[in-house]
Amino acid sequence: MSNSTPGKTTAVVAYITIVGCLIAITMNIEPKNAFARFHIRQAFGIHILFHALAILLTYTGLVYLSIPIYIFYIVIWVFGFLQALNEKTKPLPVLGKYFQKWFTFIS
Repeated sequence: MSNSTPGKTTAVVAYITIVGCLIAITMNIEPKNAFARFHIRQAFGIHILFHALAILLTYTGLVYLSIPIYIFYIVIWVFGFLQALNEKTKPLPVLGKYFQKWFTFIS
């Protein structure tokens, strides 16, 4: 028997691309799990933020900012992914609390 937190698999899947996040949302429909929901919101926020910044940089022509954006994305992604693997619910620095408030439609 495994002693892992229920919903850990769903939480980990959420961090694997935006498609994985959408799959995790459907995995968490029944039974609902608070741990998985927390990480789905965090991962969804990470992915949406990255894509929004990529679109913004594309249209503004600020190509030189792409490397810091990628580094920021990778750092917060790794932080969130490790939190899910370690079965913790610590929000992302700065943005994590906002992601929990903004994405309440993920239940």
